[in-house]
Amino acid sequence: MKRSGSKGCILVTGGAGYIGSHACKALFDAGYRPVVYDNLIYGHRWAVRWGPLEIGDVADRPALDRVMAKYRPEAVMHFAAFTAVGESVRDPGRYYRNNVAGSLTLLEAMRDHGIGKIVFSSTAAVYGMPETSPVSEEAPLAPINPYGASKLMVERMIRDFGLAHGISSVILRYFNAAGAEPEGGIGEDHDPETHLIPLVIAAGLGRRGAITVFGDDYDTPDGTCIRDYIHVSDLADAHVRALDHQGGCAAFNLGIGRGFSVKEVLTAAGEVMGKHIPAEMGPRREGDPPRLVADAGAARRALAWEPRHVALRGIIESAWKWALTPRRAAPFRPSPPVP
Repeated sequence: MKRSGSKGCILVTGGAGYIGSHACKALFDAGYRPVVYDNLIYGHRWAVRWGPLEIGDVADRPALDRVMAKYRPEAVMHFAAFTAVGESVRDPGRYYRNNVAGSLTLLEAMRDHGIGKIVFSSTAAVYGMPETSPVSEEAPLAPINPYGASKLMVERMIRDFGLAHGISSVILRYFNAAGAEPEGGIGEDHDPETHLIPLVIAAGLGRRGAITVFGDDYDTPDGTCIRDYIHVSDLADAHVRALDHQGGCAAFNLGIGRGFSVKEVLTAAGEVMGKHIPAEMGPRREGDPPRLVADAGAARRALAWEPRHVALRGIIESAWKWALTPRRAAPFRPSPPVP
């Protein structure tokens, strides 16, 4: 492993969150100095372990100016966003204000401080209800909720800023992030939690009631929805590799290219935990496609990236171990100042 900081400083917006914190660890291990910029609405202080924390909002231009002038980052990884689909439907203004307007402020600050590279955390939600599976980057971009629409708007702004101001970018559209980094002492901790695997684990541990399976009459082998679960450490690795990608604006899907049904997740979690997972059937949720699986071939080729954690049981086991881990803050390993 190279000495942290030897490759320079990366500003990580939302770096105290689930995926952002794993990206910070991957950056540190690759020799970068990650600087976390987070308002801590959903992020956690205990997740900041590999670089300094600067508390601020992406919509706060004076705070961005101060942090960018202080650290002079060579690139930005942008994770800061609201991500709950249901909430975005109930309160779209909150999502457009934070995700879109906040990203615009960030891009303008990057332009004015001469920061020429951004890696953006996007989502498969920009595809809406894809008609084919696996989903490639050529699939129509047709989000069906304000969350997905807000991410697509930011993608467009990034492309326009690239054309006008020379900011290069890599947009990473990932599917279902899951798992945890056992060595890093970090993992998924949302409130409220909406992701299937941590909900299933919580049910198995008796921390919540039965899991509701939304529909068992889909055109899939067991009737339940199929999703592509990608380990968060593999996502983080792709973000670091994206820093070396040259030229213009590129968008890549991130997934393992294989899907697992809700019933398969329940069965695998029960086997890993040695427990019965209580579940009950419910009606379909509006907007749930039967299958959502990534074609990530372009990312494999362009980023020389290959997901390492492809076994469902291994992904669930890492999340289960994390669920049993106390959330304790630890001091970050200091890195030398960037000259």
